[in-house]
Amino acid sequence: MALTAASPAQERWNRWIMIGLVAIVVISLGLLAAATGWEETWASLSALTMGQVLFLLFLSTWNYVMRGIRWFLYLRVLGVPLTFMAGMRHYLAGFAMTVTPGRLGELVRLRWIHQETGFSYERAAPIILVDRAADLAAIGLLMAMAFVLSAAGSASGLLPVALISVFVAILFTRQSLALAGITLLWRIVGRWPALFARLRRAARTLGPFSHPTIILPALVLGGIGWFAEGLSFYYLLVWLGADIGLWPAVGIFLLAMVTGGATGAPGGLGGAEAAMVGLLALQGVPLEVAIPATVIIRLTTLWFAIAIGVGVFPIATHFANKGQQLRET
Repeated sequence: MALTAASPAQERWNRWIMIGLVAIVVISLGLLAAATGWEETWASLSALTMGQVLFLLFLSTWNYVMRGIRWFLYLRVLGVPLTFMAGMRHYLAGFAMTVTPGRLGELVRLRWIHQETGFSYERAAPIILVDRAADLAAIGLLMAMAFVLSAAGSASGLLPVALISVFVAILFTRQSLALAGITLLWRIVGRWPALFARLRRAARTLGPFSHPTIILPALVLGGIGWFAEGLSFYYLLVWLGADIGLWPAVGIFLLAMVTGGATGAPGGLGGAEAAMVGLLALQGVPLEVAIPATVIIRLTTLWFAIAIGVGVFPIATHFANKGQQLRET
């Protein structure tokens, strides 16, 4: 199960997809801002101080650190011989590939693991699945809390999505369920036996991740991380004069993230922004506040993560190449 580099044509296609999505999002938000009046939108944007922006970035950083610690926990479960700093370096650098279709570019983390340790792609692959599922489970549980703690009717869409998120997370991380699903798919497709054999071998490595001593810390770390970003959205709304309450704000932020992810678009572009503006409007937040709030929170979460990834990416690549050279000598 080797990772191959994308062809130049594929890279150009991916680049144009990303540029097109960004353009659509920018134009759409710009048209909404124009419809409500540029003056009001700009007044909301300029109301934030540098200290407030730095606080939003701090909360986002806290999210990445918590999830990076969880990533290292998973590395230890698999027995990958990497230091904490190496694991964190891989995790943060992978954010540079967030805006690839389906976030498949983040598989580059497996390449770095292989280069530095010789750990096979097949043995390391489950960590990607478990990490995504852990995010989904943590977000689902937080949305359930938001539903319970929000005022009646203000978060009516949260509970179904929360339950589905937790169910999907369980489905994709239980060894028995994963093996049953792969076997069923094999019976339906009836082709590519070597591929399905590899999938079954990878699924068998999910067992250790299902132990309570791993699940509980992973949920706590992911929950703390995602709550920090939801908290940043709450403070942002307060500073912009739209205090809708802590848990409704957290619920809207997380529901928008899940909605954006469900579209399959790179980084949830388009879907997350549309959902966030729409959900805020349902809470009575005027568009001249909802639009800048959406722009700012996406800049301080998604695009801030990408900026961190771009900065760490060459460092991770350097150490991975150096590790590979040392192993080969």
